Amino acid sequence: MSDVVSIAQGFAAMQAASLQQALSTEMVRQNAESAQSLVSMLEQSVEQAKAILPEGQGAVVDRTA
Repeated sequence: MSDVVSIAQGFAAMQAASLQQALSTEMVRQNAESAQSLVSMLEQSVEQAKAILPEGQGAVVDRTA
């Protein structure tokens, strides 16, 4: 009978690990989706700012040189 219990416990542990992996994967996917949305919003903001500024004022300045 203890073999059956051990097998059941092992199966339950595998199921729990599988669920944890699925949840972690979903969280990473949602974080990536959120980050992409933020990037899109920032790009739109930059484009709007460039459209408002006078000619030549929306240029990107490289401050690393």
